[in-house]
Amino acid sequence: MKLVVALGNPGDAYARTRHNVGWLVADHLARHLSARSAPDKFGAELAEARSGDERIWIMKPQTFMNHSGESVGPALKFWKLELEDLVVVHDDMELDPFRVQLKVGGGHGGHNGLKSINAHLGSPDYARVRVGVGRPPAKLDPADYVLGRFPRAEDAVVEGCVVVAAEAVRLTCELGAVKAMNQVNRRREPA
Repeated sequence: MKLVVALGNPGDAYARTRHNVGWLVADHLARHLSARSAPDKFGAELAEARSGDERIWIMKPQTFMNHSGESVGPALKFWKLELEDLVVVHDDMELDPFRVQLKVGGGHGGHNGLKSINAHLGSPDYARVRVGVGRPPAKLDPADYVLGRFPRAEDAVVEGCVVVAAEAVRLTCELGAVKAMNQVNRRREPA
């Protein structure tokens, strides 16, 4: 069993923002795997799916980004999952826009959702599907940048990126992070 956690903020005000790209990936993955909605639990929306031989829970914490760990920690304990069973999908300002990269562990890079998860799990050693949103333009506050919506002119490239990231999540769940990295990190991103 795997737990896929997509980071984002609840509410229409945050829909399609850079900070909520993880939720776009989760929604695409759920549709692609014909996931069934499950009752909300752990302060999160849940859906259940299968991919290959793997049972997957797709989670969208409703706690707001800065408290994501409040959902993730109890879920891992409830299902008796280990860190290697966790895949977190999040936006990343350190990656070029629309670049997707898979990694295990490492720092939080100032991402408050990752900080919260690390604090609740006591470790950063879990798989992360990082979706690049790039750095903000000069003089724009990084918080305002990630909470800003993708321009409509970028809709097609956003959708292409979401497909690539959802496939990275699926491969990680089915193959494990190390094998999936060999495929995910050498792929070209959508143009």
